Parts: sequence; C-alpha cells; structure tokens
Amino acid sequence: MSYELYYWPSIQGRGEFVRLALEDAGAKYEDIARGKNGVDVMMKQMKRHGVFAPPFLIHQKVVTSHTAMILHYLGPRLRLAPKAEAARLRLHGLQLTITDFLVEVHDTHHPIANSLYYEDQRAESLRRAKSFRESRIPKFLGYFETRATLPFSYVSLSLFQVMEGLDYAFPETMRKTNYRNLRKLQEKVRKRLAPYLASERRIPFNQSGVFRRYPELDG
Repeated sequence: MSYELYYWPSIQGRGEFVRLALEDAGAKYEDIARGKNGVDVMMKQMKRHGVFAPPFLIHQKVVTSHTAMILHYLGPRLRLAPKAEAARLRLHGLQLTITDFLVEVHDTHHPIANSLYYEDQRAESLRRAKSFRESRIPKFLGYFETRATLPFSYVSLSLFQVMEGLDYAFPETMRKTNYRNLRKLQEKVRKRLAPYLASERRIPFNQSGVFRRYPELDG
C-alpha cells in the first residue's frame, strides 16, 4: 500500500522533509493535496483524524503527524534509520533539533505574529535576522557539522534541505561560512536526488514557505 502524504500544495515547508525521505527511498506515495480537490480532501482527513495541522501521513490505517514523528515512523520502513531503538531515538532527537531550528528560521521573517504580513513587522524582522545570522546559524550549523558524517539517514536528507534553504534565504551569509561536512553531504544528496530535484514534484522555494528571500534580512 502506498503512503499518503498531506501537506500544502504550493510550498516546500515542513512537508518537504518527508517528501525527500520518500523520494530517496523510491517509495510509492501520493501527495494528496496536489491532486484534484486535494486541499478539500486534506481538510476533511484532518477533521476526521483529529490532526491539528499538516503535514501528516496515512499508511495502512496508521495516521502520523508532525514532521519529526512522521520521519521516525518512516525511517526503519524506508531503511533510512537504524534498527536498534536507542539509535533510532538519537536520530529522532536530531530531527527534533532541526525542527527547533526551522522555528528560528521562520521567526526571521515573522517574529511578531503569523497573522501579520512581513511588511507589518519588518523592523522587528531586521533585528531578529541580525541575531539569527550572527548567533543562531553558527550555533546550530556548528552542531550539525559534527553530525553530518553520521551514517546516512533521513536526518542527512533533512540537513540537505536546511542547507538548501539557507542558501536560498541567506546567500550572502552562507557564502561566508565554512561547514565542509555539511557541504559534502549537501552535494552527495544533490546527486542522489538529482531526478527528483529536476522534476515538477520538487516545488521551488518561494515567499510562502519557511525559507524566504528578503535581501535586507541577509545583512
């Protein structure tokens, strides 16, 4: 039975981390919201299963929500996680750290409220982005650099997505960094997923996702 992935059809967002795992494994899956009346179907399934927000996954009557939990479920099934429980839990912890980092990325352009446009909180965004560039990127990427050489897993794919997103949103900042292990991993994943990355299934980065390009936030 194929996997059913439910996420917004026009953005990479948090759903892309799940897509990368499914694509890397060559798994059969449906990106439901991108089909006919897909968003309506997704909203009905959310209500039916009591899911708070996308992404969520349905597989053999099992409903899993939240990116990190979905990947924890998929990992051993896609051979992208160790078999031993202790090792899988450590991997889950790394993915949760990535989740924490994504919140900080998002807060560079929406530091006050999601309900406000970027232009309505631009002054606060400039201050938040400066701290993010000078403090948070080095803190998180410095840690991820030490984890980038671990055996290949769904976390490897997620670190690739983090690097791709930062290159899009903060190109000038990222050009000044030197994270060799992360760059090697990024190139490795690019080659592994080249057909997917060149396909229409890969949604381009845009101004509605987690990673957004505002030149003034890049220093």
